[in-house]
Amino acid sequence: MATQTQTIRRGFQPTRVHDYLYDPHHVSASERDHARSTFKAHTSVDRVKRVPLYDTMFSELRHHPRFQMRLDVTDPVPKFISRQWRGYADQKREQLIRYTTFNYDPSVQVPPKQFADAEVSGRNRYKFFKRPIIPFLTQIPPEVLLATARQDPLVGTDQLHMERPPTPPTKTVETQTDYRDSEAQTDPYTPEYVVRPGSAPELLTLATLSYGRGLPAGLAEVEMIERARAKRAWEATLPPLNDTSQLDKRRRMMDEMERKEWALREQEIEKLQEARLEVLKKLLKQREENHQELNIKRLDKLWSKKQKEKEVKIKRIRNEHIKTIRKLTGKRKKVEGKLERRQIINEYSGYGSQTYAPLTRIGMFLDRGSEQYVVKSRHLSTYQGLMELEASLPDFVLNPRIKAPKPKTVTKAGHTKRKFRQEQELMEMHETIKEARTRGEEPPKPLRFLQKIEKPIPRPPTPAVDEPSEEAEQEVKKQEKQATLALQRQRRLHEHKEFLVDEAMSHLEGSSLGDMMDFLSKELIRLQEERRIHAFSMLAERQRRIREAEESGRRQVEERRRREEDEVFKQVIKVHQRSVDTYLQDIIMNSVDHTADLQARAEIMETAEKINDVAYEVEDNRTQLESEEIVADLVHCFLLPEVQKITVRDKVKRSQRRYLLAAHKEIVKDGEETISMNAKPPRTAPTTTGAPAQAETKQEVQEQTQQVSEGRGAQS
Repeated sequence: MATQTQTIRRGFQPTRVHDYLYDPHHVSASERDHARSTFKAHTSVDRVKRVPLYDTMFSELRHHPRFQMRLDVTDPVPKFISRQWRGYADQKREQLIRYTTFNYDPSVQVPPKQFADAEVSGRNRYKFFKRPIIPFLTQIPPEVLLATARQDPLVGTDQLHMERPPTPPTKTVETQTDYRDSEAQTDPYTPEYVVRPGSAPELLTLATLSYGRGLPAGLAEVEMIERARAKRAWEATLPPLNDTSQLDKRRRMMDEMERKEWALREQEIEKLQEARLEVLKKLLKQREENHQELNIKRLDKLWSKKQKEKEVKIKRIRNEHIKTIRKLTGKRKKVEGKLERRQIINEYSGYGSQTYAPLTRIGMFLDRGSEQYVVKSRHLSTYQGLMELEASLPDFVLNPRIKAPKPKTVTKAGHTKRKFRQEQELMEMHETIKEARTRGEEPPKPLRFLQKIEKPIPRPPTPAVDEPSEEAEQEVKKQEKQATLALQRQRRLHEHKEFLVDEAMSHLEGSSLGDMMDFLSKELIRLQEERRIHAFSMLAERQRRIREAEESGRRQVEERRRREEDEVFKQVIKVHQRSVDTYLQDIIMNSVDHTADLQARAEIMETAEKINDVAYEVEDNRTQLESEEIVADLVHCFLLPEVQKITVRDKVKRSQRRYLLAAHKEIVKDGEETISMNAKPPRTAPTTTGAPAQAETKQEVQEQTQQVSEGRGAQS
């Protein structure tokens, strides 16, 4: 007999129950995954055990099980094993890395990542060694044929070296890794550098930029670099400080550059404010959409909940209706109130009765617990398994040899059974009939004892007359009386049956009316509850609408207040800008007047010197009459117009002084009111940054106005 070897392949188990505690290479993504692994370990199937019940250990009945399932209360993990998640340190380190990436804080130090000891010289030494591949020391199987050498072993080394193809300068080597390129990318490395003395490379001006904070450079960084280059070129064109003759030119160039920087800064602030306004609009729109979506979800959830409650109530009412109809049908079957005994023989003889096929509505479920008897095997679910199962079965299972059993005709006591005895008698009778048919009619046999027996002559009947007797009369009366009593008894029975039928019908009508009234009362209560719930829902809807109206009112008030604050802020910024423009215009006008005055004075001095020279020459040669004409001409052409001009100028300054003082008072008053209204710190960064400059500008404007007023007062 051949021996068959069957290999049972067990499925690979990817993880064990407590790997999240014991395995050092097990990694949980978060604390939630660790809690999920703990829950799976506590509720695993391995901790469920079968505990036998000694009272019904050998029972096969369903309602008396042999065992029960219990959860093992002993914890397989020792108490000294930590149950906490091992990723808190890595999570804290990642938070520090994220903080230092987006915030420059030299006081924060990221702890270095510590790796476990590889134990190269210890228990993990075998992982770092490999057996060398030495030819002809490894055993070669006899069926392996080695490839022949392509080179002649007798050729010299010089010729072999000459015939060797040249080695290319570069080689392309392809590798395949388990990681993507994006996962292996790190921050670009910045090497150390040394600056040559006396040189200032332009690249060092970008040392403040780093990877992720300005690098790789975008449009804003390129504009910043171009502005820095332009400013360095402008600084190179500035006059030196040791040249006192060009200090005014240097001051003018610096003022012009400062105005350009202020204008650029204002543009940046406006762009930043516009971007923030766009972000705020998007956030408000997103918040409104989220609120609307939440309201829709809440309404859908409430509607589905009401629909489920409605379906549950309708199902309960239908079940009650079916149960009531079934009870009424059962009561109608027993109208006369007859009690029927249980027919045990009929129940066990009929396979469609409650004993063999109980109804589910009574509470009997035949297929309950049937899943424990389901056989799940590879030999039954796959074709290969069926073939193996068929091959493993013996021959007598597939080719059965059935012998008809001989019936036992004799009992243990030695008597023939009635069935077989009757069959035997029938067979004998059948044989006798067959023999009689085949034999035919027999000839009559001769009489052995012939003797004639004469019959006596019968006597004629004697006539008689029936005479009624007293006993017969009494018997007739008795029979009549019994018939009358029987009729009366039948009448009473009939009346009793009619009474029972009337009573049953009245009971049936009363129960039907009672059930109908009960149903109507329940329906009335249900309608009242439904109306009350509808009223509550209407009140809740009204309260919700009132709250939404209040919320919308508050939102409108907030938006209006926000618009007012924005308008106030814009007006303040506009006033400050106008003040700065007025201040700068006054400074420019004063500087222009001063420069013009100096140039005019210089030209006048030159002209005066020339005129003096000419006048001295003329005086040497003029007469008295010419001198008087010259004096009169000078007084008429120079002195009188200049006096008139000075007088007109003073009048204009005095008329403008009160307007200037009124404007100064209004500016100071509006500025104080605005500062008192906006006592809180401003919300945006540009306003906070520009506050000191605005205060200095305001103070300079006040000082300049006071100086102008004092100077004019002195002149007046």
